[in-house]
Amino acid sequence: MAFLDEIYYVDRSDVLPDRLDDAKAAMRDLAAFVNVVEPQLLAYHFYVDEPTATMTLVAVHPDAASLELHMELGGPKFRAFVPLIRMRSIDVYGSVGPSLRDRLRAKAALLGGATVTVHSRVAGFTR
Repeated sequence: MAFLDEIYYVDRSDVLPDRLDDAKAAMRDLAAFVNVVEPQLLAYHFYVDEPTATMTLVAVHPDAASLELHMELGGPKFRAFVPLIRMRSIDVYGSVGPSLRDRLRAKAALLGGATVTVHSRVAGFTR
């Protein structure tokens, strides 16, 4: 079975004390922006665990070029999160090249020094 090139992106962040409402507003703003300027995205969802003030973003890109475009277009919008969160991790599932890894590391550093892990697909399928 041939693999598709989709990329699954998951990041997790701690929302800073007393910033949850502001973070939710920033999430809504970024999601609305991405919905308009990145029609190729298959999914883009923010989730919040309110008791722990943890934010998770789950995105499904059709390929690495889509994630690269997202990093380019969304870069200025990511800065709005600097006073709101401390990113803990970025996990990417799928194949991405070295320049995209560098961009992901830069995003992680901007938002709190998160770890970036890229997971290579070994087996499976998408219907």
